[in-house]
Amino acid sequence: MTEQESEELAASNLGTLEYWENAYAQELDNFRDHGDVGEIWFGTVNSRKVVRWITMKLDLNKENDKIIDVGCGNAMTLVELAKQGFANLTGVDYSQKAVDLARMVLNNNNLPNVKLEVCDILNNTLSHDFKVVHDKGTYDAISLNPEDPATKRQKYVENIHRILSSKGYLVLISCNWTKEELLKHFANHFELESELPTDTFQFGGQTGNTVTQLVFRKK
Repeated sequence: MTEQESEELAASNLGTLEYWENAYAQELDNFRDHGDVGEIWFGTVNSRKVVRWITMKLDLNKENDKIIDVGCGNAMTLVELAKQGFANLTGVDYSQKAVDLARMVLNNNNLPNVKLEVCDILNNTLSHDFKVVHDKGTYDAISLNPEDPATKRQKYVENIHRILSSKGYLVLISCNWTKEELLKHFANHFELESELPTDTFQFGGQTGNTVTQLVFRKK
């Protein structure tokens, strides 16, 4: 086994579009039936803490600076950012079902002006003037893809670097990679700005505290 192969995670269906389309199809049905927005990765409390940190610690113009949530899922991070006064928000996900759910959740929160787009970050045509990229679990999912995850991870890093404006920020939350591993993965294109404190979280009915929350700045 090569060094690169030994660094990869075990392949999982969590890294496939089919899995997420099926998962969000069920969450769409649940939302239509009784208003349940579905799973919130790493827990609602932790998500709100990250949003508050972005609000208080980063020097951002709430009206003009563009923030994108990559792998927006049900759009609850976008809802929390909007509650903090951010007006230039975009969410993308490669699952059409996720974007359908996100639009319903945003409309339900009276936020119809938040931009949404079906987009695979590995093959994207997004503009390159975002001040902040937020990623809660998308890099993890890409890392679990059964087909050449190392190449996909590198493409992710390059594309995130491309869509950020000069000195823009990547707020990355991962439960599969350590701080040291992520620093190595992103070293060629980013420098560490800050490490966010972490609490225990719940995901898929399980409780844990193996989560890494880093803020990178574009080189």
